[in-house]
Amino acid sequence: MPIRVMIVDDSAFMRKVITDVLRTDNEIEVIYTAKDGKDALEKIKQLSPDVITLDVEMPVMNGLDCLQHIMNYKPIPVIMVSGLTSEGADATIKALELGAVDFITKPSNIFEIGSDKFKKEITEKVKVAKNTRVHPHTYPAVYNKRTDIVHSSNLKKIVAIGTSTGGPRALQQIIPFIPGNIPAAFIVVQHMPPGFTKSFAMRLDGMSELTVKEAEDGDKIEAGCVYIAPGDYHIVFDKETRSNDLIIRLNKSDPVGGHRPSVNVMMNSLSDTGLRNIIGVIMTGMGSDGCEGLKSLKEINKAFVIAQDEKSCVVYGMPKAAVQAGIVDKIVSLNEISNEIIKLVGV
Repeated sequence: MPIRVMIVDDSAFMRKVITDVLRTDNEIEVIYTAKDGKDALEKIKQLSPDVITLDVEMPVMNGLDCLQHIMNYKPIPVIMVSGLTSEGADATIKALELGAVDFITKPSNIFEIGSDKFKKEITEKVKVAKNTRVHPHTYPAVYNKRTDIVHSSNLKKIVAIGTSTGGPRALQQIIPFIPGNIPAAFIVVQHMPPGFTKSFAMRLDGMSELTVKEAEDGDKIEAGCVYIAPGDYHIVFDKETRSNDLIIRLNKSDPVGGHRPSVNVMMNSLSDTGLRNIIGVIMTGMGSDGCEGLKSLKEINKAFVIAQDEKSCVVYGMPKAAVQAGIVDKIVSLNEISNEIIKLVGV
């Protein structure tokens, strides 16, 4: 049975582009194209698609409102289609919170539309989405950014986190639950294109006691801070000889395993520092990025490795690879990861 896809976009041109791309794959069938959210909702009940691609910005009913209705009525895997604007990025991050499983960015020019990269990305994401676990948004406690938190001056542990599909939402179940005075720093590689990691970091920062930022070249790793690798940049580290400080370096060396940023690049570089105070965390995502880096951290740095369990993952790929490699110390559900980190670090 082919994967039955509904395309929702106010642009007739984009509806045709996405339809033409998906129809080149015989495992995918486009069953309907809707011009706005209202049109889509009327047809979803009638056609029951397997996967929906949903434009973020539309008239009549926008993508976020449509997504909320879908999640309330009958959760279906939804891939958001976003423009490369700050508003589009903010709305996309919100959509991932609400239960969208992933997103793609609209091609910025006519050459990208016909590119193999765009075709491969959208077809792969539709196929992955078909088999994902859709978790409709359940609103957690409301977090208010506290301004009176004093970060620890003692950096006891570095927590290296790798994640991909389902990661933005999963990280919102971890970072806001970590106390701001914890003597640990957090390095996060979340597979995301440029322009989205900054919005995501700002969103996380607003709901956390920890300081969350998009990593910049030259940042000094400090306790109480979360550094998110920017889209399209690898994140690596320099260790200053005199001060022993750990400094972030960003580079655009070739993608590794198709990824930039790469979890493996980040974790291998952290391993090269020789530090022994590392916790590795591998979470929801397709593929095996992070497995090789975790092996290095485990063997060379004696790191403690945590993997998200299958049930709470949107896609059980990256954690599965680490578990099968025999390098995981503890497998826990998403809502227990923050507690495990707190126990290992101490406050």
